[in-house]
Amino acid sequence: MDTLTLWRPVGPIELELIQQTGMRAFPPRLPDQPIFYPVLTEDYAIKIARDWNVPASGSGFVTRFEIKRSFIDRYDVQEAGGRSHLEYWIPAEDLDAFNAAIVGAIEVARSFPEAST
Repeated sequence: MDTLTLWRPVGPIELELIQQTGMRAFPPRLPDQPIFYPVLTEDYAIKIARDWNVPASGSGFVTRFEIKRSFIDRYDVQEAGGRSHLEYWIPAEDLDAFNAAIVGAIEVARSFPEAST
């Protein structure tokens, strides 16, 4: 099966909802969130988690997951403010199908703020 690795920066509330699914699905979008935005690179996800999620909620997380290429190929890659800011725009009504196309578990790849050693 051909898959693509995607990344999703999340805050603590969204991470808790993902954990409630056994790390198998992203939660439904809120009424004011018509689009789900998984991103194509870890660097871009880190930037969002660190620079947006931490100030907004005190912590940010970068999730990593595999998606069936046969599903994600239905959508175009979007550039969001720069050539290194690439993401997919998944309509909220497609999120159940998106979640069904995830292969394996959603993993937490990074956490912010990072613990100092």
